[in-house]
Amino acid sequence: MSVPAARAEAFRYGLDVLDAQKCAPLQGKRVGMITNASAVSRSGEPGYRVLLRHGADLKFLMAPEHGFALDYEAGEKVGNAGVGDSLKVWSLYGESRKPDVSLLKTIDVLVFDLQDAGVRCYTYISTMKLAMEACNEAGITFMVLDRPNPLAPLPASGFVLEPRFESFVGAAELPFIHGMSVGEIAGWLKNRRFPGLSLQIVRMQGYRRDRFADELPGFRFRPPSPNLRDFKTLLLYPATVMLEATDVSEGRGTDAPFRMFGAPFIDSKLLIREIEQYRLPGVEFHRTSFTPERSKFSGIECQGVRLKVTGRERFDPFMTSTAILLSLQKLWPSETGLHRHATFFDKLAGTDRHRLMIQQQRPIGEILDAVRAQVRAFDAAFPDHFLYP
Repeated sequence: MSVPAARAEAFRYGLDVLDAQKCAPLQGKRVGMITNASAVSRSGEPGYRVLLRHGADLKFLMAPEHGFALDYEAGEKVGNAGVGDSLKVWSLYGESRKPDVSLLKTIDVLVFDLQDAGVRCYTYISTMKLAMEACNEAGITFMVLDRPNPLAPLPASGFVLEPRFESFVGAAELPFIHGMSVGEIAGWLKNRRFPGLSLQIVRMQGYRRDRFADELPGFRFRPPSPNLRDFKTLLLYPATVMLEATDVSEGRGTDAPFRMFGAPFIDSKLLIREIEQYRLPGVEFHRTSFTPERSKFSGIECQGVRLKVTGRERFDPFMTSTAILLSLQKLWPSETGLHRHATFFDKLAGTDRHRLMIQQQRPIGEILDAVRAQVRAFDAAFPDHFLYP
């Protein structure tokens, strides 16, 4: 079920809509909340403070990967913490990634308010799925305060996850770039996995799927994780994140993670010449060198490529990612390391098909045709998975 939103012209987060309702759906309820420091209102007020201001009986917070304060790097275990003197923050990226069912039985509603990145491997979706599962087991309500998919205008793309490759970097059978808000994914997951779950979605106002998030009047960008520092990085993230499963640096440990990539073995000029044969729309490639302070090749100079989006309406991140991977595999098949990182690559890709086609140097058109067929089948199977025009 969706909590109805009053009509308004300007854009409002789900949190703002709940604020305008004076948190009425939470009154008289014991409440927990999954959130972090980036989940703020239009005015910049943290979500948990909005709830407290309206007198909600907020018992505890829970935080996903990167921690409540967003001060943990990717993959780094997060410990329990606290906000202020009395509000406990339970980690959902420590010993367990699923909320404790016995803890959930002490509340009536678990509120979810996190900013997603629009890409299936981003782990906040996985946190949401596990929380929905736990709420279903505890017999309590799960409420999503919806936020924009920042990349919504980009067409859905990438292979649809195969169930045998489900993992924490691949929550469910969605395309790699899915185009859905967290509220839409929650509704889709309820129908697919948790039909008995009590789900409430507080919809956004003034949200349109044909706009990037930074084009929405009133959208306030806050980095959803330490390395997605600005909107330009967010836009390039789906084009370079697959490099995490290679022996090529995706730019972590530099001032431009995901906006450039490289390795000591790369010849930048040769690589750009190879990539440019694909005539990729809306993006340019420039030679660069960098020395990461941490992560891959820490302290070692890397030669590489910096990406610049020149036309976001034409930019195709999955096509760009595939061209980069095909080029690296062609020029440096051993050094790129797809064979060494096959298990992780397949989890990110949601299938082994993508890796095998890259290793076999299949034509990019063949790979894209296979992806488009899967996305069409997904759309045909779930014609009503969007909540917004």
